[in-house]
Amino acid sequence: MRQNPSFVLGDIPELRRLIADNPWVTLVSNTENGLVASHYAVVLDPERDDLTILGHVGRPDEAILELGSHDLLVIVQGPHGYISPGWYDAKPAVPTWNFVVAHLTGVPEILGDEENFRVLGHLVEHFEERMPTPRLMEGTPANAEYAARISSGTVGFRLTPTSVVAKRKLSQNRPAEIVDRIIDELENGSEYPNPALAAEMRRARR
Repeated sequence: MRQNPSFVLGDIPELRRLIADNPWVTLVSNTENGLVASHYAVVLDPERDDLTILGHVGRPDEAILELGSHDLLVIVQGPHGYISPGWYDAKPAVPTWNFVVAHLTGVPEILGDEENFRVLGHLVEHFEERMPTPRLMEGTPANAEYAARISSGTVGFRLTPTSVVAKRKLSQNRPAEIVDRIIDELENGSEYPNPALAAEMRRARR
């Protein structure tokens, strides 16, 4: 991804928030057989305060990704959306796309079976905790038995990125009154409503 100094996202807490809020990522691997992409949920490593992520893949994906043998590119896609030229005063004008995205690159560490099982449990707990009655992986003896059986079909990994390229293109190059208009269209307009993108724009201004 080409970087633009005006749109660099380099703040670690903001990057951690981006990952936490957008856990469904794309894993890209340049293998002997060409480029391969898979899609999985990840979480931040709770024992670290950097951008280390934890995740898992199915065993077939471990093989086709050649996981652990070379760099893996993890693409984290935040809110994004169409921005009409009718929302700003530039003449002539063309449409654009606002977005937040991060590319994390590194060689993933393959986890042993016990640690993989713990990571799977943490992943389930992370997403279930907001449910009225969380269904945890080891919440009942039956659940624990089932989880232990199917976990053997997964491979856990930890990735501490050695390269991070992150971009937050949210109309920072526009005058404040134009940014206000774009935010209003995203929040209240009927054609391309996108409250999540509007919230990111408000955050970027702060």
